[in-house]
Amino acid sequence: MSSHREAPDIAKDPVADSTDTYAFVSPDAPDTVTLITNYVPLEGPAGGPNFYEFGDDVLYEINVDNNGDGVSDVTYRFNFTTELRDPATFLYNTGPITALDSPSWNRRQFYTVTKVVGGSETILGDHLACPPCRIGPRSTPNYAALANAAVHKLGGGYAVFAGQRREGFYVDLGSVFDEAVLRPFQTFHVIPMAPEPGIDATVDLNVHAIAIQVPKHELTADGSTPTDPKDPRSVVGMWAAASRRKARVLDHDHDTQSGPWVQVSRLGNPLFNEVIVPMAEKDRWNRVPPTSEGDFVKYVEHPELMARLPVLYPGVFPNLAAYTKPRADLVALLLTGFRPGVVPGFQNFTGDTPADLLRLNMAIAPAANPNLLGVFAGDLAGFPNGRRVFDDTVAVEVRAVAGSTIPLFDPTFTPDPPVAALTQGFGPGADRYISTFPYLGVPKDGYHNPALVGASNVSGAGAATLPGLVPQR
Repeated sequence: MSSHREAPDIAKDPVADSTDTYAFVSPDAPDTVTLITNYVPLEGPAGGPNFYEFGDDVLYEINVDNNGDGVSDVTYRFNFTTELRDPATFLYNTGPITALDSPSWNRRQFYTVTKVVGGSETILGDHLACPPCRIGPRSTPNYAALANAAVHKLGGGYAVFAGQRREGFYVDLGSVFDEAVLRPFQTFHVIPMAPEPGIDATVDLNVHAIAIQVPKHELTADGSTPTDPKDPRSVVGMWAAASRRKARVLDHDHDTQSGPWVQVSRLGNPLFNEVIVPMAEKDRWNRVPPTSEGDFVKYVEHPELMARLPVLYPGVFPNLAAYTKPRADLVALLLTGFRPGVVPGFQNFTGDTPADLLRLNMAIAPAANPNLLGVFAGDLAGFPNGRRVFDDTVAVEVRAVAGSTIPLFDPTFTPDPPVAALTQGFGPGADRYISTFPYLGVPKDGYHNPALVGASNVSGAGAATLPGLVPQR
């Protein structure tokens, strides 16, 4: 998946496992940028009685680099605290939860969000309530309104949300991890089967999202509001990180944690640690900062998947099999951004320092008619210009690894025709997102879980599509 369970150690620590990051100019508030980082992968909606939550013992961070050195210049930190109302019950709730202060809600979470600039810390909000998980029609009626009450306006143009949302990342997990198959093209596979539509493995799953909406001028190095897409000051880089205390001591009835925070997870671009970094290096990659990316450039320049595609799809990628030059296109896509002139009308270059960041040109306005394939389909507001919640990053990155972006840097190379047509065979669906912050849709509930009742769940009120979002390819 995008970064779900992408390394051996973090797969055992889901509350610290950063699964997806997003950075985009807010479509309904274009003077702001929305930054989102998700945790707790593959949440089954019927996951009680201990429903999913953030870790009180984890430090969550959203980092922004505005001068291209791979070091965070603006950091938003989130610390969570869990409060138990009635220690004598095993229940998450003892009746309907109709408000964030409902006395029947037994296990609640609150958080503090802190802005850090140049070592100076400013608390933007304290003891902010998370919404409950979406349990079912009796326990969490009118969930959309309940969750909307947990969108906190902090003043100064900031808004923040932390809690359960619907999984926005769509992927055919059962296919892509079965010998890298895309079902619509599996007739070309070394183990051929009849082509068929893709299956969205995450359509009925949830995540825990941390989202913050920030005025653009809060992210630039000089405090200006970007207006010129050609101005390098319009571009910022973003990544997420999660850390734990260095020491943990277990006792009979509690554990004690102490020492400095140690990073255990990070994420910029989707699929970076998942697909690019080899197994033996994955845990180390999660622990080092983006400034250490020089150690991993070789895996971007010569990705393993590029070599495997001609073997898995014999005769489909003959030119790719013989291509031995370092992949300058993938270095630009994932580690530096694109210089002006490489992609017509677009740039998100942050400098020559390689770092896995989502690079967002904040001067590019939201698209009136978004295309799921983003920049490479002519929609300059989409991935890899940051990443919107609905961008089809799987299709974009698989096509790129397969050679579709090589001609941007090597005009002597012509990719085979199937490369441009590679697709998962499905889009995100019509009710996956909402049109306002935090944009990820209303989570699924366990009562309507299709795995249990054999029918498709209903997302609930407020799960409209984003304005203008039509699955286009």
